[in-house]
Amino acid sequence: MTAVEGTTDPLWVLPTLPLWVLVAKMEGLYDADHPRIWHLTTDEAPAIFHWITLSVAGSLLFIRALPDETIRLDSALTLYLAALGGAFLLRSAARAIWRRRVPPERALVLGRGKLADAVSRKLALEPGHHLTLLEYTAGHDHEETNGNGTHADLKVEELSKEDLDFLLSEAGVERVVLALPELDEATLARIVSSCRATGVKLSVMPPMRAMLGTAVQLNHIAEMPVIEYGTWGTSPSTMAIKRAVDVVLSAAGLVVLAPLMLVIAIAVRFSSKGPALFRQVRAGRDGKPFKILKFRTMCHDAEERISEVISPDEMIEPMFKLRKDPRVTPVGRYLRRTSLDELPQLLNVLRGDMSLVGPRPEELWLVDRYGETQRFRLQMRPGLTGPMQVHGRGELNFQERLAVEREYVENYSIRKDLQILLRTVSIIWRGPGAY
Repeated sequence: MTAVEGTTDPLWVLPTLPLWVLVAKMEGLYDADHPRIWHLTTDEAPAIFHWITLSVAGSLLFIRALPDETIRLDSALTLYLAALGGAFLLRSAARAIWRRRVPPERALVLGRGKLADAVSRKLALEPGHHLTLLEYTAGHDHEETNGNGTHADLKVEELSKEDLDFLLSEAGVERVVLALPELDEATLARIVSSCRATGVKLSVMPPMRAMLGTAVQLNHIAEMPVIEYGTWGTSPSTMAIKRAVDVVLSAAGLVVLAPLMLVIAIAVRFSSKGPALFRQVRAGRDGKPFKILKFRTMCHDAEERISEVISPDEMIEPMFKLRKDPRVTPVGRYLRRTSLDELPQLLNVLRGDMSLVGPRPEELWLVDRYGETQRFRLQMRPGLTGPMQVHGRGELNFQERLAVEREYVENYSIRKDLQILLRTVSIIWRGPGAY
């Protein structure tokens, strides 16, 4: 951009592209997919933000150092926003093309019992991996499955290294997911050795799930591993930032989405008898009641007809989600699938009853059935979206819902909110588990 004209030639960014590649490499953006089971673009958001910020800053410094070149603030901001948006779009597109062109990894879940079942089910529910699960039978026949959650129910502890080498080579395994209810050092060393000898990737699920919990971090003192437990609460400054983000984004959302919300309200009002908005008392932070706002998706007398679909006294777990609820209207079914019925909750967020991200807001009669170990989810404001919505939605059972929400509450961070918000967009687009 010349000082006289006040415009920047975007071609001046091209000489700095090697810097962009170098910074991306330092952020691990070229290497993360290879060793990990889980790889989603939304989970890379912090690294992408850091990469683009450093790269744009370096490019601007280069342009500023050129003779007769200066930089206007609006040009710099345009470059940054374009690069940030382009990074997310291009990486998402590249990963989608890669997944279509490259066959999924052939993975074998080695283990037995509840842990192996939980791992197989999680791999079947979550879309963030690129695996095909192999089913291995006692007769040493193997076949690819459709990811429905099978595993090799073998006594891995009794297999020698030679047997393991043969098993991995014969089945053409590319990744082993080890899920043993008890894991000793000798067994793990034998499996690690076999995986190294055959070039197979190894992922180990900790057998002490209850002991480890979710609020743990692995650090090191020299070569000695140390597990740090997060037994303290979230800092007031973090919660203040979370509230500030809620206020700003919910206010902006209400302004931008007001025309769409008006159209939805008209459609709901004239498609079935009853008001456009549905108000219901839900449990907020610390169990404090508040009135949640939603677009009505059911017939106007749905609460009076709840006995037609379920008996609260016969419920085994304190959750209620019916796949084909006869009380849902045709317009309501579409709104639920796209989550557009949740938009009025932006008002709840602005008022402080809810947050943009948090545990699912439940009805009071369900919360009254909680045990002491289940009330942790009331420590935070309920969310417009949350871990349940991005990790299976209606497909999760109660224990799985509690597990993902406990991980969120015990390991809360602003970064985690950002990841969930970005993943929510993808989940709404695909619509899995919505009913």
